[in-house]
Formats: sequence, structure tokens, C-alpha cells
Amino acid sequence: MADILVYSEKTSAAVELLAKGREWAAELSLGLSAACLGAGAAEAASALAAHGADRIFVSDDAAFDGLPADTVAAALAAAAAEAGATVVLIASTRRGKELAGRVAQKLGAGCVSDVNALTLENGELVADRYAYGGATVAREVVTTVVKVFAVMPKTFAVGHPVAGAGAVVPLPAPAASAVKVVDRRAKEGEAVDLTAAPRIVGVGRGFAARDDLHLGMELADALHAELACTKSLADFEWLPESRIVGLSGAKTKPDLYLAVGVSGQIQHTVGVSSARLIAAVNTDKEAPIFALADYGIVGDLYAVVPALVAKLQSL
Repeated sequence: MADILVYSEKTSAAVELLAKGREWAAELSLGLSAACLGAGAAEAASALAAHGADRIFVSDDAAFDGLPADTVAAALAAAAAEAGATVVLIASTRRGKELAGRVAQKLGAGCVSDVNALTLENGELVADRYAYGGATVAREVVTTVVKVFAVMPKTFAVGHPVAGAGAVVPLPAPAASAVKVVDRRAKEGEAVDLTAAPRIVGVGRGFAARDDLHLGMELADALHAELACTKSLADFEWLPESRIVGLSGAKTKPDLYLAVGVSGQIQHTVGVSSARLIAAVNTDKEAPIFALADYGIVGDLYAVVPALVAKLQSL
């Protein structure tokens, strides 16, 4: 039986892909496999088995330390061949974007990356991805026998665990990477995972000066939320790139997204449009963010934000 093969270096993203993959596998009469590579592969395999993988290809060989793209791609291609995979789903993380193309080349497959919606229509998988800077959506179908899709995290909901345990299939020892790492340096700045945040306060060009960002930080603290920003603020080096939401940053799906001084250009809103509730504060009543927001306040953030913080702190 042919399979759908799922992979991500992040277990949480792989579980999302498995949830939808299990649904499609049932409709297309396919099996469902997954791959776990590198340190902690055995523990990750247990989680993927609990979310419906029939087989999990596993290796914690030292060659996967640091997850070199060429070694991982070769292993995924081998797993796909072993599984007879006709569909390969890879989470479109920073690593996944590169891996998808490499795996597709090895399998002679067509590939679509940065997929933000993937649907089964008349037995064919149709991928949606933003085009022209997010101004429109391109719908694409892969016509090769084997199809590779790199799907943005948070595109699918996490499914419920299922009964039964998938079979663990050890992968043979991989060839060493052709790339030699001569040095590793920790990235400066704080680490933040906006994709996991249940509440986000986004700040934009409505803030007149970097020193004024304390208002957004105080609001985020009062809401127990993460602070995010538009790309322009990161370009100004007011906030680190890890806090960008949108085409150039994270795609999020929080319970609440509160946009403060954010105009709402499509390049930003594609990263927050899946939020359960969106609220906005902006002086311009015609700002595009209000077309997306469930609630909005037309007003000066320098007056509105302190009032919101005071009210939240009084609760």
C-alpha cells in the first residue's frame, strides 16, 4: 500500500500534519507514515504513533546531529521510497522550506512550499499559497506521481490521540553530511515562539518612537500575552526578527490578537488571520485592520493603551 509520509523537526508541527494526513489517508485508501530523525527520535516516535502514524521511520544516528539538510533529505527520500509514498507532507518551518525542495528533487517529485491551505478536491490535493506579496492566493496542483507539500505550521488543527501504536522502522545509518560545520554561535537576542502563544499584542508604525514600545509591552504583560510586530519595526531594529508576524515571520493562530498601531497590510495580516478573535486600536478608521477585526477602537494608542492597561490591572 502506498503511503502519505509526514515529517517535521518539530513534533508539534508533525502532529498537526498527521491529523489531516489521517483524514486524507482514509479517503484515498493510503497508509500513513512519519519520520523521526536525530536526538530524541524515539520519544518523538511515540507521540506520532499516538496521533495515527501506522509506521514511524526512526534514526537517532549521530549523523543527524544539527539536522544537516542534505543528510535529512536523503533519509526522508529513503523513507518515502520504502513507504511507497505518493504524498510527502513537510512542515514549512525554516528547515522545512529547504528540505521540501531537496526531497522533491531526490524523488523526481513536484513541490509546493509555504502552503497555507491544502484541500482534497475530487481525489486531488490542491494547495493554496500566497502570491504577489500576499495580495492574492495561487491555487496549485502537483501533476507528478509523487507530490511534496511544505505546509505552514498552524494550518491544521491537532487531532485527538488514537488507539493503537505504529510500527517503528529503523532507518539504516545515513551518509555523513557533505557540509562541514566549522563554528556555531548562539543567535543574539531572546528566543520566542509566537506560534505557540495563546494571546498576542502586535505593534506597528503607529508608535512614533522606539522608547514608546513600553506601552505595548505593558499591555502584553497585562494580558499575559506575547509581543509581536510588523516587519517594519524589525527593519528599524526596534524589535528582533523573531517577533515578526506575517509573510516574513510567524504564522500564528492565537485565541486573541490585539493590533495596536498596525495598519493591517496583507503582508502582516496573513500571519494573524486565523486568530480566534482579533481586536485593533488605530487612529485611522479606514485602516485595513478594521476589516479583519472583530472589535475595534478608533483612537490614539497613546491614550487608549494606558486606559486598557489600567483597567486590566484593576480586574
